[in-house]
Amino acid sequence: MSALPVIAALGAGRMGRGIAQAFAYAGHQVLLVDAKPRSAADAERLGAEALAEIDTSLASLAELGAFDPIERAGILARIRFVARDAAPLALACADVLFEGVPEVMEAKREALEFACAHLRGDAIVASTTSTFLVGALAGLVARPERFLNAHWLNPAYVIPLVELSPHEGTSREVLERMKSLLEAIGKAPVVCKAAPGYIVPRLQALVMNEAARMVEQGVATAEDIDRACRYGFGFRYANMGLVEFIDYGGNDILYYASRYLAQALGDARFAPPDIVVRHMNEGRNGLRDGKGFYDWAAVDPVAYRREALARLVGMLRYTGMLRPPGAALDRNP
Repeated sequence: MSALPVIAALGAGRMGRGIAQAFAYAGHQVLLVDAKPRSAADAERLGAEALAEIDTSLASLAELGAFDPIERAGILARIRFVARDAAPLALACADVLFEGVPEVMEAKREALEFACAHLRGDAIVASTTSTFLVGALAGLVARPERFLNAHWLNPAYVIPLVELSPHEGTSREVLERMKSLLEAIGKAPVVCKAAPGYIVPRLQALVMNEAARMVEQGVATAEDIDRACRYGFGFRYANMGLVEFIDYGGNDILYYASRYLAQALGDARFAPPDIVVRHMNEGRNGLRDGKGFYDWAAVDPVAYRREALARLVGMLRYTGMLRPPGAALDRNP
């Protein structure tokens, strides 16, 4: 039996299945708990469907070379589907619970109250909500100091990021334990305040709406916008964070570009925020000034730029887009 914490995923839908797969892959025993009362036949059918879907995902990963196919059965064996009727005894064994029921307050209330009635007092409880702020849910759990939000991105078993939002009463020790737990299974947790949209959904909504708006305005086709995103926007920011790039390129460049776009498009959405204006006025324009959003004073600019270039070249090589000198000559008839 593994000495690792026992994980419970409450809710056997897409998110619960993804979380179960991620932890089982890393070696944890996982309880995939059905949050709804069902007949025995319906529960059996749901359990078979959930485990079959996870097994199919594992098979696909193995075929892509992510792991040795011989490990597949062992990974799946670490996941146990638990029907609602059997949940009380199972939940008592859980060290950490992730609630992943539908984004309806009453469903969240019922699920969290049910879980807390059977979990041990030292268990950590996390919601995976992408809609409600953690403070709105904290009152639904028996021990709010052991509660926080853990927002995974689908597919949960692949995407490394998990956004953690503690509320004011969350124990610091609980937050650190959750970060360590996620890092140990290969995730990249970040911490953000309880704010609508967290980090990625908030950025994502702006970018996706702007892409749709450009299609609507006839600026470019959907295909060309997506191509620009894959080979420009996404390519760049897979290697360098958005805020890091402000400092890398220069806060002043963003300042002037934002003012131009706001005027040219007649849309205040593009105007620079106060912090960009303030950095401009204070001469905090990033790498070349030695200060910006980051402190660059102790950073060797030449070495840093070389490292950034190395990451981009690595991406070119990975995507098969790195060409040898004179490649165009070989294509010239």
